[in-house]
Amino acid sequence: MQELPKYHETFIPILAVLADGTTIHINELRKKVFDKFYSETPEELLQLKTKSGDPLILNRIGWGKAYLKQGAFVHQPERAMVQITEKGKRALQHGSLTLEELTSDPEFIRHRKITKAKKEIEAGMSPTASPQDMIDAGAQEIEESVKAELLDKLKLTDPYYFERVVLQLFHKMGYGEFFETAKSGDGGIDGVINQDQLGLEKIYVQAKRWSDNKVREKDIRNFIGAMSGDTTKGIFVTTSEFDEGAIQKAREALHKITLIDGQLLVDYMYKYGVGVQIKNIYEIKEIDEDFFESE
Repeated sequence: MQELPKYHETFIPILAVLADGTTIHINELRKKVFDKFYSETPEELLQLKTKSGDPLILNRIGWGKAYLKQGAFVHQPERAMVQITEKGKRALQHGSLTLEELTSDPEFIRHRKITKAKKEIEAGMSPTASPQDMIDAGAQEIEESVKAELLDKLKLTDPYYFERVVLQLFHKMGYGEFFETAKSGDGGIDGVINQDQLGLEKIYVQAKRWSDNKVREKDIRNFIGAMSGDTTKGIFVTTSEFDEGAIQKAREALHKITLIDGQLLVDYMYKYGVGVQIKNIYEIKEIDEDFFESE
């Protein structure tokens, strides 16, 4: 009996569509993979949908792309755009890429460690996992995938727009009024937020939208030097990471400097609903024991 392809069975078809190195939109990629490899699928299978109403076949192709990206077989050079990597070309030339091969790939493992999802995913795949374990693991996997994509998008935004995103996040977190500093001669300060709703104490903010470069000790030193005498508190936010020198400088400073790297930033954005939205809400029901006790 014919079945829809599992998401890992779409790895090679996805790479084949991307083989010429062209950068294409994710929606176009899904359509091309479907047209080239799955257009002959029986209609009753094509009618299968996810709980949210998306065609199941396109959903699985999307997940195939997500896993390939985590293993660096494809990458997204622009927002929502996908391109094969040299690593992906080698896998395509080999002619096969199993789920076991991908999940044991060093770059895939490194990605999962960074997103802290490895244990949750393993629990979901365990034969002894309960349905609730699998639901929790699946929800965790989706969350980490969204956070990874969110961080990618932040790294591609305009630097000034990124500063506004950061200030909006702090507002959602409960801080008081905020404003951006002038972009000419701002002395390294990108914004100021009030620690409380009454504006009794200010916090200076520096936001660095960097793709790869780590924040170094001199960046923290310059930030501290730009802070005026009306506050001793600052928050340094980056989409990348802080090197050991930067962490040490912030720790030893007379000022109170809080560091937020890319991973912590998207954790906060996800938690407070900045740059993300609720797509689906599922109801899990159980027996109401009180109802039957009233008999």
